[in-house]
Amino acid sequence: MSSNSSGKRLEGFLTGKGFYIVLFLCAAVIGVSAWTMAAGNEAMEDLTQANNAVLDNRRVETVIIAPEATAKVETAAVEEEAMESVVEIEPPVEVQPVWNEAETVTVWPVQGELERLHDVQTLHYDVTLRDWRTHAGIDILAPLGETVRAAMSGTVQSVVEDGLYGTVVTIDHGDGTQAVYANLAALPAVATGDYVSAGDVIGAVGDTALCEIGQGTHLHFAMMLDGASVNPLDYLPA
Repeated sequence: MSSNSSGKRLEGFLTGKGFYIVLFLCAAVIGVSAWTMAAGNEAMEDLTQANNAVLDNRRVETVIIAPEATAKVETAAVEEEAMESVVEIEPPVEVQPVWNEAETVTVWPVQGELERLHDVQTLHYDVTLRDWRTHAGIDILAPLGETVRAAMSGTVQSVVEDGLYGTVVTIDHGDGTQAVYANLAALPAVATGDYVSAGDVIGAVGDTALCEIGQGTHLHFAMMLDGASVNPLDYLPA
């Protein structure tokens, strides 16, 4: 068959019933395309709604924490951790000072019988001076050279040579009282300013007190409170 005859037949087909057939086919193709697009859009819309529903179900709420609140929380955590790691230290125990026993005791300066007692109210006959007078102390009989000890702790206030009572050592106890040791040997064992404890040696029994030389060898021991004479027996051990 020749190409001329084929072309004529195609031309005749298109000018005759073939034109309407082609037109119908085009309309059909357009309709199918429109339906496909519409169906596709509806399917996409359904899919979008389904995805949104899933996302709604999986929505995570975001809580915004202010920096200040976060800092407080972190600080509290650090403080708590620090408190847990702190080693508990017991408060220091107050240490009471340990005093030397000699600081609080009172001892007799010498051991012996009492020849004369303290009496500043009544006059008594003095065998040495051969008159009547009071006696501001006690006389303790003891051998010549017998050791004399400090009755109480204190500071040596003075060491003097008295015209009547001979070698005299006075010790200040810091509480208003002073002890007076008279008729000592000429060379005492302490000097002014020395600190002595009760029982420390301060000298020896002598015979230097001219006003009591008519008695037996003894220590003349007196006590003063705020400058006034007091009974030494009130301070010595019973």
